[in-house]
Amino acid sequence: MSPTATITRDCPLCGASGAAASPFWQKADLRVVRCPDCGLLFVNPAPAAMAEGAFYDSDAAAYYLSPAKLESDYAGVRFERELRLFRRYCQRGAVLDVGCSTGAFLFQLQQRWPGQYTVLGTDVSGPALDYAASRGVPVARGAFLELDFGGRRFDAITFWAVLEHLAEPRRFLERARALLAAGGWCFALVPNRRSLALRCLGARSRTVYPQHLNYFDADALRELGRRAGLEPRATHFTHFNPLAHWQDWRRGGRPVPEPERAALLQRTTAWKQNPRLQPVGWLYRCVETLLAAASLADNVTIVFQKTRSDSGP
Repeated sequence: MSPTATITRDCPLCGASGAAASPFWQKADLRVVRCPDCGLLFVNPAPAAMAEGAFYDSDAAAYYLSPAKLESDYAGVRFERELRLFRRYCQRGAVLDVGCSTGAFLFQLQQRWPGQYTVLGTDVSGPALDYAASRGVPVARGAFLELDFGGRRFDAITFWAVLEHLAEPRRFLERARALLAAGGWCFALVPNRRSLALRCLGARSRTVYPQHLNYFDADALRELGRRAGLEPRATHFTHFNPLAHWQDWRRGGRPVPEPERAALLQRTTAWKQNPRLQPVGWLYRCVETLLAAASLADNVTIVFQKTRSDSGP
């Protein structure tokens, strides 16, 4: 596949013609447009390697498997918000993590609550799955939409920072609904398009880059789930990374190299684990809480449920 190949897209939420979408952000060759019908922001045309997943099985592997990224992902604090939210709704059962990368979320789930969950991770990145398997995380290899799960049903399916990468996110949620047991939960976390950072920085933010094909706010993400047959049950706003935002403002929108992203993640993860920085941590949590209350935090998570009356695929 040519590295410059692109695909033309219609709106991934409502299906409106991509040709009618109006320009919203332009960042180098990346063109983000706004749907005239539902208002969703999405990349059009999209880099084919991103849209078809080939990038994640080749070029991106070096980033996901870098020592700095692995150290951060497997740190105890890395998924603390996601784990706390997950446990609120699902205390035991079969869990499928779609886009599991190196398996850190499922690893933490198994380590903290042994015997309460049976877990399975899937991803398009073979090298990332190899690492997950080396840490004892069961994996399923192949494209999620085509995988045969042998009639298995799951009590929870997670999409942690995945749907923004997908050319057809609705199809992924539809497949998730089909795989959920009646009453099962689906967790979808994405960057919050209406965050304070994106309001201030716009296309200068590192969130706006070729791997991100869709830019959701809470309303758009809820509607995507509804159209896939899932019922939204709760909305949560989390995360705030002031250092990354400061760097993005100073860089003026220039691309952030992957090693620099990994190094920043490693550094901030270490700070969170440093007991001498507890007062700073309290201040940080206060700011994050205030931003979340105003729906301005960096990420938004929608908790969906497959209704108990929905027993069909």
